[in-house]
Amino acid sequence: MNDIHIDFDRTARQGFPEIIYGEYKTIDQLVNIVGQYNEKRCACLITRLQKDKGEELCKNFSEGKYNSNARSFVMQFTIPKTISGLVGILSAGTSDTMIACEVQETLGFLGLDYITFLDKGVAGIHRLQEAWPELSTADVIICIAGFEGALASVVGGIAPQPVIAVPTSIGYGVAKNGRAALDAMLASCALGITVVNIDNGCGAALAAYRILGRNRKYDGFT
Repeated sequence: MNDIHIDFDRTARQGFPEIIYGEYKTIDQLVNIVGQYNEKRCACLITRLQKDKGEELCKNFSEGKYNSNARSFVMQFTIPKTISGLVGILSAGTSDTMIACEVQETLGFLGLDYITFLDKGVAGIHRLQEAWPELSTADVIICIAGFEGALASVVGGIAPQPVIAVPTSIGYGVAKNGRAALDAMLASCALGITVVNIDNGCGAALAAYRILGRNRKYDGFT
């Protein structure tokens, strides 16, 4: 009996497909899921996927690709339709790169253009100043930071664009696996920042997609 039910109607409702969280699924479950997408020739993105699972999926589905940096598996049959707009991805430290890669992979899957700036944290604020002329051209900025998460407040205090803050589980002691960064971003005095859950790069990318595609409407409910 197949107890896995994919929401293939989500694109019609929301403009983007269901994205699969792979960390706790078995290989058999994942092969079942990707098989359903493959049968319908629908694009598929699986996040938080361990290397052994990703490699096994690639063996079963030749059109799929596993990105070990992003921990994601992507299978696409056509070039995704794009919506206008540019997303700026900004990370505080090189330890945040994995989350930045997840953001990139998700945005690419959705057909969004992006520019990326890594290792621009407040410990060397001049690095942000150097990146700002190009970063400021983005329509939405995704700001990724661990430890105390201060970078999001700095960016939120100077940027007119929507800012999506991603706290990461990077840090030791009172950083508490990202809770300190999460609390700091939620308590930021830079008004209007959107904050997603700890390490949720995929969610940040989807928030940017919603912002840039805000004129989409679904009239399927009566």
